[in-house]
Amino acid sequence: MKPVTEEWVMKAEGDFAMLERESRARKNPNYDGICFHAQQCAEKYLKARLCEAGIFFAKIHDLVALLEQTLAVEPFWVIYRQDLAFLTDFSVSYRYPGESADKDCAKDARNRCRVFRKAARLSLGLIA
Repeated sequence: MKPVTEEWVMKAEGDFAMLERESRARKNPNYDGICFHAQQCAEKYLKARLCEAGIFFAKIHDLVALLEQTLAVEPFWVIYRQDLAFLTDFSVSYRYPGESADKDCAKDARNRCRVFRKAARLSLGLIA
């Protein structure tokens, strides 16, 4: 694996650890934070896969746009389009007043992230 790919994976795993830790919080869990880190984890795994394939990508947070580029090397990832579209909104709009996630939304984001993370890790030759 390329060193830059490894860096993306490490950062993705940091976001995954944050969302998992916050998901276990019993007192005042930050649902917006869970959703944000779910989006960030997926984004970084998409960028890791693109890096590994040598495909240039812009500095964007739109997971569907990143997925479109990734489909050249991972055509079966088309099944994650809806999940990634759902997660995309958490990159920016939920970080500001006017939008807030609730427990069910955070659980949904976490579960969608977990599923995509598993596929991304398998693609990169990592243990799921």
